[in-house]
Amino acid sequence: MTSDAPAAGAASGPHGAAADDTRAAAAGDPYAAAAASAAVLGERTGLPQHDVAIVLGSGWAPAADALAGAGGTAEGGAPGRAGIEVPLADLGGFPPPTVAGHSPVVRSLTVGGLRVLVFLGRIHLYEGHPVATVVHGVRMAVAAGCRVVVLTNASGGIKESYQVGQPVLISDHLNLTGRSPLSGNPPPEGYPGRFTDLTDLYSRRLRDLAHDADPGLPEGVYAALPGPHYETPAEIRALRTLGADLVGMSTVLEAIAARHLGAEVLAISLVTNLAAGLAPPGGTPAGLDHAEVVAAGKAAAARVGGLLAAVLPHVLPGAGPT
Repeated sequence: MTSDAPAAGAASGPHGAAADDTRAAAAGDPYAAAAASAAVLGERTGLPQHDVAIVLGSGWAPAADALAGAGGTAEGGAPGRAGIEVPLADLGGFPPPTVAGHSPVVRSLTVGGLRVLVFLGRIHLYEGHPVATVVHGVRMAVAAGCRVVVLTNASGGIKESYQVGQPVLISDHLNLTGRSPLSGNPPPEGYPGRFTDLTDLYSRRLRDLAHDADPGLPEGVYAALPGPHYETPAEIRALRTLGADLVGMSTVLEAIAARHLGAEVLAISLVTNLAAGLAPPGGTPAGLDHAEVVAAGKAAAARVGGLLAAVLPHVLPGAGPT
């Protein structure tokens, strides 16, 4: 684990000054910090706002490449270009990631006429950071204009029918981290109250759009634990009893933060391993290893990138079928 460290390279130049301002704001007001980061993002991309944000899970970077190849462009660029890349360190409020498979970069693409922010990694609670730091990217994205937030992750499959490499739409979650991005001081004036309704946290409308693109996509309940260690077989049996189909160490805090600010949330989990103590038919339980999780994510990420490219043009209300 690491402590909450300043973003590398943020101490010099005009963008470094903005990052310093963001960290200062974060000390007392994470919403002001998000707004300050969004302002720097606008300067770096030349775009006053974006429409959709995507947060990629472990090993999912090829999904960003698939998005670019399927129609993503830089503003004013040709189809297939990688878009504008901005180091998160330049935006303030983002400590450097310490987990393999997560890159400290956000890309600005145009997909289906929408301006899309693609985070090539995320900050996890188990890295030793406050919850406000974990959800800073999502709050910045909403401050930058994003009305839809797409969260992806790598997970352990608990449901017997799930196979490694299979994407699953998250329909609900069990937040077992013991944390909430809405605890502590109430949001400042002008923001929604902290008692947020999570009944439709994972948007039914957006899940229907994903099913239109891939009718075979299953849905499941995601259980989030703090990590970083993997679960024990006994814990997996308990989670199954509680109704969990998937287990991981991310996503739920970001989903709550996004919904609190009024964004619609779509979450896709990629089964990168069977959960602890489980085995494929006729096999024996295998040990769990993060390198294998990243490898499985990379192997299937291009497929999921294609799914996202098919869904994204329709995600804003009124842009596609309901």
